Amino acid sequence: MITTRTSEILPFIVMDVLEKAQEMQRRGEDIIHLEVGEPDFDTPECIREAGCRAMRSGKTHYTHSLGLLELREAICDHYFDKYKVAISPDQVVVTSGTSPAMLVLFATILNAGDEIIISDPHYACYPNFIRFFEGIPVTVNVYEEDGFQYTSEAIKERITGRTAGIMINSPSNPTGNLLRKERMAEIASLGVPVISDEIYHGLVYEEKEHSILEFTDNAFVFNGFSKAYAMTGWRLGYLIAPKSYIRPMQKLLQNLFISANSFVQWAGVTALREAGGEVERMRNIYNERRKFLIKRLREMGLGVRVEPTGAFYVLGNIKSLSQDSYKMAFEILEKARVGVTPGIDFGKNCEGYLRFSYANSLENIAEGMKRLEKYLKETYGH
Repeated sequence: MITTRTSEILPFIVMDVLEKAQEMQRRGEDIIHLEVGEPDFDTPECIREAGCRAMRSGKTHYTHSLGLLELREAICDHYFDKYKVAISPDQVVVTSGTSPAMLVLFATILNAGDEIIISDPHYACYPNFIRFFEGIPVTVNVYEEDGFQYTSEAIKERITGRTAGIMINSPSNPTGNLLRKERMAEIASLGVPVISDEIYHGLVYEEKEHSILEFTDNAFVFNGFSKAYAMTGWRLGYLIAPKSYIRPMQKLLQNLFISANSFVQWAGVTALREAGGEVERMRNIYNERRKFLIKRLREMGLGVRVEPTGAFYVLGNIKSLSQDSYKMAFEILEKARVGVTPGIDFGKNCEGYLRFSYANSLENIAEGMKRLEKYLKETYGH
């Protein structure tokens, strides 16, 4: 018998779009992928070589359950260099990707009926993680005209005696927007632990990202190597937490995972120590794509009121055309052969939007926009 908590998990719709697109490709159809949030770059050579070197030298055994000390020290150095935040290696938990870090944290801090405040729109998997541990996701709407900015006033209204944390994600998936420094400070002052997903740090254009640890120690930070370092398949992430939470989480890690892959962790050390130039090169290319995509979406009337300056996503406003983003996304895939993600994947307040990823070549993005423009003209006279 399948458990209730498993059967009630909602699908990750972007994966449904991707898998449908892949089926079409197997039939010989040419699909432009603007749906999936995965870097199209190869992992930088210095990182790949470090992984191979670690395997060749026999670094293929279990590591400490919290992760290699050398990697935890490199993470601490990275946070000090970038944010001037001092953390110690015994505050860092290394995991096989950032999703296991979420699993471990929510298992540690949630009892049945406890609440986590999240924005709407939000990363599609947040509420599923929370509900899996019998927690309750409590949403706060954020709006396009305000640059999808979370406000402390709106959050404060949703705080109760069962609030276990406030989730923030800056730069954000799906909006691509950064939370302003002042608003981060206000949220940190509310007296509730802040859970900050910083996985898109390093992919910021024209502005500067801030870690929640600049404003409070009463916080948990998710980060990893998938996005900025183009290491999605390596599965390497980490969690920074107050020291009092580390031992409980370590026991979970020992039982559920033992440790993250050893040679992958050594590659992570090299990523932090040596790959900065490659990260900057990729960031500059993303920025060129970002500007092009925003321009083309605006030309087609898919409103982008506040330009996103982080991650690799743009939300296009389709409210004048449709209030069913799910139907429209699959119709665009079928008729225009362009994969996009329906806004409803990211919460009820994201209905009426489509998410476009610019983690694809400028040539492919241009072709995707050409196909989309043709579809809009033929379908809506738009």
